[in-house]
Amino acid sequence: MTSDDTVRPGSTRSIQTCSALSPDQTDAVLALLAAAARSDGQQAVSEQGRLQLRGGAREGVAHLLLTVDDELVGYAQLEDTDPVEAPAAELVVHPAHRGRGHGRALGSALLAASGKRLRVWAHGGHAAARHLAQVLGLTLFRELRQMRRPLTDLDLPDPVLPDGVTVRSFVPGTDDAAWLAVNAAAFAHHPEQGSLVQRDLDDRMAEPWFDPAGFFLAFRGDELVGFHWTKVHAAEGLGEVYVLGVKPGVQGGGLGKSLTTIGLRHLAEQGLPTAMLYVDADNKAAVSVYERLGFVTHETDLMYRTET
Repeated sequence: MTSDDTVRPGSTRSIQTCSALSPDQTDAVLALLAAAARSDGQQAVSEQGRLQLRGGAREGVAHLLLTVDDELVGYAQLEDTDPVEAPAAELVVHPAHRGRGHGRALGSALLAASGKRLRVWAHGGHAAARHLAQVLGLTLFRELRQMRRPLTDLDLPDPVLPDGVTVRSFVPGTDDAAWLAVNAAAFAHHPEQGSLVQRDLDDRMAEPWFDPAGFFLAFRGDELVGFHWTKVHAAEGLGEVYVLGVKPGVQGGGLGKSLTTIGLRHLAEQGLPTAMLYVDADNKAAVSVYERLGFVTHETDLMYRTET
């Protein structure tokens, strides 16, 4: 989420809501996001949101395009797929067009489209985004930490797997259904991660960064009981603990820690200097585990919501 106050005299601002974007619209939004990322130091729209720009309409997803004199200067995405939580949104204004009320206009449009029942991400938690949230009448309710640790001279104890557990790499087309089921169970409390379906997995496997060699599955016999999916951000020199999950009922035996170590060693072997991960600030147990593994908080994403 980015902030801003008024349109220049003589200019015409309009907001178009689409269920799907054309290739030209997608390219324009991606260019806007790239310009904002260069200015802000991080993406204003999550990976899931960027994936949802392509591939046609998706149930519950709407795209809001803000133009001034036919030039795209703002974008918002609204996702209403959670059966319990309020619709979630992300929004961004081009750096060259901030301070003219476009962020407020997009935020007001999101409130109207959601029936004033809304959650909005502010990636990086910048002061301008906090101000915009206040103007829109939103309150802070979630903090997502990005934590990092060096991978150079990685010195972690050898992983000790629970009895009967073996680890191998993910096989696309063979392990899809089993992974989706365990992911849904492990993240049943997590609206973004736990709701992934085959199309979401296919989207990620089609990305240039996808490497099954860094996607580790833990089995007890033929039963998938845990996983650690790593990701490489080559341009930034970062390796990511992308998704780490243990099947309910299997936690507490050290499997999560062992899978984390296996993944970190894999990332270090790729020559990456730094590892990163995301964790909710109120997940004290996970934060404590990651701190003991040498991770420290790098930055924080904030989510705001309406009171209703």
